[in-house]
Amino acid sequence: MAQEVRYELMRPREIVAAREAAPVAYLPIGTIEWHGRHNPVGLDTVKAHALAVRCAEAGGGLVFPALYYGESREEALMEANAPDREQIAAEMGLPPENFAPGHMRFTPQQQNENYQHLLLHCLYELQSLGFKVLVFLAGHYPLLDHARAACILYHQARWDNRRARAITWTFSGYEIVRDVFPTAGDHAGYWESSLSLALTPGVTDLSRLPADRSAKLVGVASVEPVQDASAEFGEKAVRLIVERATAQVKDRLENPEAYRGHGWRA
Repeated sequence: MAQEVRYELMRPREIVAAREAAPVAYLPIGTIEWHGRHNPVGLDTVKAHALAVRCAEAGGGLVFPALYYGESREEALMEANAPDREQIAAEMGLPPENFAPGHMRFTPQQQNENYQHLLLHCLYELQSLGFKVLVFLAGHYPLLDHARAACILYHQARWDNRRARAITWTFSGYEIVRDVFPTAGDHAGYWESSLSLALTPGVTDLSRLPADRSAKLVGVASVEPVQDASAEFGEKAVRLIVERATAQVKDRLENPEAYRGHGWRA
């Protein structure tokens, strides 16, 4: 049985030992969004958390509770921006205007800034808990930019005129393996559903999809037929993501000066 890496389930002595071995904190971030009839609406975040656990088990570090909330509800969200958003809203039993501009009371720009401030707050908190490499794992792809913005602001901070004491990194997974998997990074499609089948068995239910592979699926973007998604393919992708992600984290842990200031890399 793998050693526990979920921070909230660990006792203080266990945390100290794990942190001293590898002072790396993973914070999965995602959203609550339509992912087809075959996936749960929290797939982005569930997937990111499971992937973070795999990374921590393979390369050390601890995984913090996932963040589901805070992103803009009017931009980069299927219910708000997809061409078939009215069908999605109908499937959810909600009026489309619930996702229209103004419903959140804050402008999209304010929502974006609020979310980035929340992520920045999280970085400060993780630093205060003694971690040296702080990693956002974004299950919802548009959150990559928000997390990178928060990381840049974090690296500009000073404590007693000294730079931040930790190094940050943000990744989602698909973008670091596209040389091997060119169609990686779909929405509720073959790629994402395969990852779910590998990372979280029982969460994705392909039997809810029509047998006709040419049928138009509501709120799904995929190059390959989603019906062909498999845990076997997902596991191959997950293993490569974990291998490359943990190598990136290890390099930041061993060579922090290469990532500070103007040398900061996303």
